This record gives sequence, structure tokens and C-alpha cells, in this order.
Amino acid sequence: MDNYEYTELLKNITIKMDNITGVVEPEKLQTRLDEIEKLENNQDFWNDASNAAIIQKEKTQVERKLSRYFIAKDAITDAAELYEMAKEENDEESINECLAGAGELKQQILNMEIEVLLSEEMDSNNAILSIHPGAGGTESQDWAEMLLRMYKRWAERRGFSVEVLDYQVGDEAGIKDVSILVKGENAYGYLKVENGIHRLVRISPFDSNAKRHTSFSSVMISPEIDDDINIEIEDKDIRIDTYRASGSGGQHVNKTESAIRITHIETNVVVQCQNDRSQHKNKATAMKMLKSRLYELELEAQKAEIAGIAKSEIGWGHQIRSYVMQPYQQVKDTRSNEAYSNVSGILDGDIDKMIEGVLIAQNRA
Repeated sequence: MDNYEYTELLKNITIKMDNITGVVEPEKLQTRLDEIEKLENNQDFWNDASNAAIIQKEKTQVERKLSRYFIAKDAITDAAELYEMAKEENDEESINECLAGAGELKQQILNMEIEVLLSEEMDSNNAILSIHPGAGGTESQDWAEMLLRMYKRWAERRGFSVEVLDYQVGDEAGIKDVSILVKGENAYGYLKVENGIHRLVRISPFDSNAKRHTSFSSVMISPEIDDDINIEIEDKDIRIDTYRASGSGGQHVNKTESAIRITHIETNVVVQCQNDRSQHKNKATAMKMLKSRLYELELEAQKAEIAGIAKSEIGWGHQIRSYVMQPYQQVKDTRSNEAYSNVSGILDGDIDKMIEGVLIAQNRA
């Protein structure tokens, strides 16, 4: 990067930061923070533990957003001032230092832009992620397991924790069905763009003729619903089935019908849980999964109505991303229209750039 390019970079990111300021509204955030601190000084505030927990969560989010906003804003100001001083004094060493830090400065502003995009009501929540293989038997089941590993590795890279809620082993390889809970800051906000059909093209390891196969798996993401959000589900609205759990968990898990499957009759949404030895705990978890999924469906319906999209088009009937391993190496997302050649890295969980690209593309749409 030369001096002209760096000057243009400073102009562009300054404009972008001004736009971010208009969205973040730091003065309003600070005002709200002051209000919360006044509430905390009132002893009656702590008598209502449930409400106090909600306000404390809001305070943490506001403090985090303000902190990141000012770090990014100060970085731009400091870089611009250092560069101007260096030019006036013909300080080549400082100028080169500014040029070398251009990439880091761009990334800071990108991080702040993503922070702004993750500001919807449920974005900060944990995420329930479910993967269902499509038609194709072993091929699709193996692809589903590859996707599971990708998301678990992504969570590990970000320092998130993963809890397996349901896991059904495939007949020969892979998985028939899986649901996991991803716990971490903005887990749902990031993962929500993964909703949809994921397509894999490769030379099948299960084909003795080494032919190229195409496999599909659907990924569903729902926010983990907080207890303060009331979603009413009556007994007549659901069907509950019990069955013996499969996979790890000990003899008790496999010998008793501790696993729970709940079907919401009106929407035909099905959730299941087998991660605990207790049928009651599995039922409670499955109900939480169902509420999360119904909440997500309602959000999708509202967005579709605003956009004028027919409700029948919502769901898994569209391909969002293709992972091609043969005859060439490429992952392409249909929403951002961006292509990536680092297929092995992506399948190992390096998906942040893809996710961020979709978030930005959807915001511009």
C-alpha cells in the first residue's frame, strides 16, 4: 500500500465510522447505561431477581458495544493524526508504520460493522443448530457429519462451548440427525445466516468406481429462548413420543425410553432430545428447542411478509452454499456471491469471512 492508497483508506473508513456512529448512537447508549446504574443503586431493584438479571444482561451488552465503538473510533483518530504528523515531519519510519498497520485498521472497522449488524433482539443469544441429511443415504449422512465437525471447530475457534442435545448415528457412516446448543457471545447472530441447504460435490469415498457425487444437508438455526419470553404451547398442540436413545450415554440411556421426540402438529416441526438419562430433563430441553424453533419460524414469516415473499418459500427449499472438492476446489455462497478456495480450512471451521460476507451483503440488499 502506498501513501495515496492509505489516504483513501482513511477517508473511506472515516465515512464508514460516521455511518456506524449514526447506527450505534453512543450518546443514547451512555444515557441508558447511566439509567441502569441509577437503578442498581436502588435496593428495591435487587429484590426482583428475574428483572435484575435481564437488566444486568442489557448492561453487559451496552458496555461491550460502547467499549468496542470507542476502541475503533480512537484507532481511526490515532492513525490519522500519526500519519499527518509523520508526513509533516517527513518521518519515513512512522509513515511505514502507518502503512503496515492498514490491514489491522480495516479489520477493526469491519469488526465494528459486524457488531452493528448483530443488533437484532435475539442476536446475542445462544444458538440451537440442527443438521438433517437429505436424500442419498450414506453420502448425505457423511456430509451432515462433516458439517457438524465444521461448526464445532468454528465454535472452538471462537471460544464457544457446544452441548450435544440429540445425536443419531448413520446406518453405515455419518449421522441421521443432530442438534447442538452453541453457547457464546452473539452465537445466534453469527449462525443465523447458516440456515438453509448446504451442497457438497466430491469424489465419493463410498463409491468403488470413484465417481463424483452431489450431497445435500439442511441446517436449521434457532435462538435459545430466554425464560422471560412467553411462548404458549398447549398439550393438544403437540404429540410426544418416547424411544430408546442411541449413541453414548451409558447403559441406562440405551435400555430405557429416555429419549423424547415432540411434534408440533400445526407446523409439523419436530424436535428431539436424548442427551440426558432423565426423560423429564430431555422433555424440558425438547420443549425449549420447540419454542426456539417456533420463535424462529415466526421471525421468518414476519420478514417474508415485509419483503412480500410467499410463506411457502420460507424454509429449506433453497441452496445457500456449495462446497466443491472436485473437479476444482471452491466454496461459493449464493447470497454474498463470494467464492473461496480454502475448502479444507473452511471445513475445519474457518468460516468467519463467509459469515461476515453474508451479513454485510444482506444489510446492503
